[in-house]
Amino acid sequence: MTRTHQPIQCADGFALNSTLYVPEGPARALVLLNPATGVTERMYVPFASYLTEQGFVVLTYNYRGVQAGDSAKEVKAGFSTWADLDVEAVTQWAAARYPQLPLLAVGHSFGGHAIGLCESSRLLSGAVMITSQAGCLRFIRPLAERLRVTALLKLIGPFCSRVLGYVPGRKLGIGEDLPAQVMLEWCRWTSLRNYFFDDPQMNAVARFQRPRMPVLSIGFADDPWAPAEAIDLMSGHLTACQVERRQYGPEHSNGQAIGHLGFFRDRHAETLWPQVSQWLLQQVEARA
Repeated sequence: MTRTHQPIQCADGFALNSTLYVPEGPARALVLLNPATGVTERMYVPFASYLTEQGFVVLTYNYRGVQAGDSAKEVKAGFSTWADLDVEAVTQWAAARYPQLPLLAVGHSFGGHAIGLCESSRLLSGAVMITSQAGCLRFIRPLAERLRVTALLKLIGPFCSRVLGYVPGRKLGIGEDLPAQVMLEWCRWTSLRNYFFDDPQMNAVARFQRPRMPVLSIGFADDPWAPAEAIDLMSGHLTACQVERRQYGPEHSNGQAIGHLGFFRDRHAETLWPQVSQWLLQQVEARA
């Protein structure tokens, strides 16, 4: 396996940093790893390496305002920016760089949302959505966790965004620092019954109707942020896709906890990761 760093330029000229993993032998397909909110590509290194061992070229990256060297205060970006500029650029770059390979995507949380939002998803042969849910407060349980998240998204987050100009995620223990617009969009959508599908500025219902491909949508029983009904609401809007829903729990991985972030920990390398790798390979074989 070889690993190289690749700069990717977005339509507005912003430069994203990405890492390309290439197997030693013939490549089966290229897999994009679209990250979750406030999560850097460091967390995806073990999973990217695993997929590369299975014969996939893999591309990992960070969104603007989160990647190393960026200032969350100085970078003006929201979720819509990440989807419309960052994910679009990465997807188009990958398709142009490896036109001979089927293009697949694995989206984690918001990274899965972007698959539905992006026009460039027409270039994908298939996609996996990991804990990609409608992030409405009403879905979060138990009550203590809902109250904690409510305090973050309705009080602390908006205050930091408006007063500091960014959200100090590392100090708050919610991941990386975030641009203010990301938090303000997140705050607004969490109170809408159908998340960003109820935000006319996003036009998300129509956008989710554009992709036409197989999709595997995965949730985990011990994820307090993304119960099955929240995932179903999100994936249910992919009306032109062939969506397969799977729900796993710790019992499917030797009793190991999974939650919202845990799937990408290497403790699941022998249990859950092969499920995704095999599904991706099936999409490649279906195109042969």
